Amino acid sequence: MAKSRTPVLKVSHLKKAYGPHVIVDDFSLEVWAGEAIALTGRNGAGKSTLLRCLIGAEMPDDGEIEVSGMPLRESDPQIRQAVATVIDDLDFFPDLSVVEHLDLLARAHGLPDPDEVVDAILGEVSLVPQSGQLPGTLSSGQRRRLALATAFVRPRQLLILDEPEQRLDVDGVAWLASRLASERDEGLAIVMASHEPSLVKAVATRTIRVGGE
Repeated sequence: MAKSRTPVLKVSHLKKAYGPHVIVDDFSLEVWAGEAIALTGRNGAGKSTLLRCLIGAEMPDDGEIEVSGMPLRESDPQIRQAVATVIDDLDFFPDLSVVEHLDLLARAHGLPDPDEVVDAILGEVSLVPQSGQLPGTLSSGQRRRLALATAFVRPRQLLILDEPEQRLDVDGVAWLASRLASERDEGLAIVMASHEPSLVKAVATRTIRVGGE
């Protein structure tokens, strides 16, 4: 019996090439609420390019992408409200502190209790002592935690992550696995590329290898 609901993410026959070099070819995927898809494969297989297409940062050469039945347009307010991402290292505002960044995001997305949410996330990512610092003064691992916090402090139906385990220590990867598994169980749809087997095992409901062997 066919599913009557709409997938959170639907990708149909996606193709992306740079000149004669085809990076992603005829890729299709449906992701439903409560599913976590792990993209695996060697470096250079096209995982990051695919993820950038899924958030509108790259324009595919062919194919269609829909979020909750809506064509993907990165500038669409409904899409921006639905999709949270941690893809590249973020360009943080140089004059805003850690807590000011998160507070700005929480308030911009209309959270009812932004102070409470921001305080909770700061505690989770172990950045309470650094909350008054500027992002440029943080270590690379702390900046990665802040990037993850920017996704967790805002509304989301779909979370797209590119190697979110990068620069996290063992405890940080364990925290991330627990957090993502919990959000998946609450109905969040997740698509992530990862080279960390423990993260994939803990979070993914499906694994897709990109680029073959």
